[in-house]
Amino acid sequence: MNQTHARWWNAGFLVAALLMSLSAWSTAHARSLPEFTDIVEQSSPAVVNISTTQTMKSRRPQFPHGQAPIPEGTPFDDFFRRFFGEEGEMPEEFNSRSLGSGFIISDDGYLLTNHHVIKDADEIIVRLSDRRELKAEVVGSDPRSDVAVLKIDANDLPVVRIGRSSDVKVGEWVLAIGSPFDFDHSVTAGIVSALQRSLPSENYVPFIQTDVAINPGNSGGPLFNLDGEVVGVNAQIYSRTGGFMGLSFAIPIDLAMDVVAQLKTNGKVSRGWLGILIQDVTRDLAESFGMDRPEGALVSQVLPNSPAKKAGLQVGDVIVEFNRRRVADSGSLPPIVGRTEVGQEVPVKVVREGKTRTIDVTIAELPADEDIKLAESAPDEAKSDNRLGVFVSELTQEQRDELEGKKSGVSVNEVKSGPGRDAGLRRGDIILMINNEDVKDLSQFQQLVKKLPAGKSVPMLVYRGSGPVFLALRVPK
Repeated sequence: MNQTHARWWNAGFLVAALLMSLSAWSTAHARSLPEFTDIVEQSSPAVVNISTTQTMKSRRPQFPHGQAPIPEGTPFDDFFRRFFGEEGEMPEEFNSRSLGSGFIISDDGYLLTNHHVIKDADEIIVRLSDRRELKAEVVGSDPRSDVAVLKIDANDLPVVRIGRSSDVKVGEWVLAIGSPFDFDHSVTAGIVSALQRSLPSENYVPFIQTDVAINPGNSGGPLFNLDGEVVGVNAQIYSRTGGFMGLSFAIPIDLAMDVVAQLKTNGKVSRGWLGILIQDVTRDLAESFGMDRPEGALVSQVLPNSPAKKAGLQVGDVIVEFNRRRVADSGSLPPIVGRTEVGQEVPVKVVREGKTRTIDVTIAELPADEDIKLAESAPDEAKSDNRLGVFVSELTQEQRDELEGKKSGVSVNEVKSGPGRDAGLRRGDIILMINNEDVKDLSQFQQLVKKLPAGKSVPMLVYRGSGPVFLALRVPK
């Protein structure tokens, strides 16, 4: 072999070796991607389509006051007859239909879905994977967790395998099967984006957030892990368009199955109750309470005759631990309290006036109705200007009567530029406390404002339409 041939041979060998390496890397890389076909084949028979019918009542169209009906024989008369019927009105009743998904959890016909899928339904039809359509009865439904249990008259049904949502990790692959827009057994996949998500409308559910494509009709369907186990119930999406935007939320299966067990046994769900209203701790509020960093749930109101009131929790306490579990923010507290056994005494660690203390609280059952009457904004009366840049007045007797637990304070009538506006004060707020001191009347309010330390954040408790809320107030030097 001459030198030229040797060089060509070496070059060819290197190219071949490189191609083999690329092929091996490509094969290994492809094998690292998840394989969903086995999960779909094994699990999809237990996923069902749920359609509901609800009878709705319509209101008769009303003509504007003083205006006569459309004269007969005119073009508009013909239009109204076609649109509203011969009598010039819409039908008094019509059927509204909705779609959702669900999955079979026992071979004797028990199904799990969302509460909002079957809410107020007059008839529920379950379509199985073999195309059978069966009427379903509601065993129980829980609006707070958005979980419902249905029963169909069938046996030897395929069932899903129930996993543990407590084992789910951020970044792992998950798979959803459901009926978006009535397309049965549609499969979408993605990863877990976050855990323990709190949504404004669902205080008692620590949602699993994913980027799995979820659309109308997917609600109530299962979320699987790569072992083919159900780890969540698809329930909501976050969207500004009405369609999927990369944010979907599932109810953890551990919570859902606890609800199922209670619904099947008792027909209702019992939850733990502390009896407080809470909010997040901001950086400025943390400073005002003498905390190193913002964390925990800030108590803005303690309800009368509640477990918190009886145990000695106070407005201004920051709950940083509940039953030895860390409370990172206000959204993480309600699910922990809700799953606490009624009657159990638990330690609650709070930060009060810059010091940490532990208070034992005996948990009660969450009442059916915990709505609270809130104060309305006061009318303009006697006004007082001050260094906060706000005009305030004494409370009316009506406002005092409507304030539960608190009988004193001052009403904010106007907010100008200054520390009050910077803190977030609004017209109609009722200032209840400043720097941990109750505001008794207008005169004392002025005294408290005068002695506020300059350049330091202090807590201010106000009452507004959404409830009591703490603001961080800072008067500049």
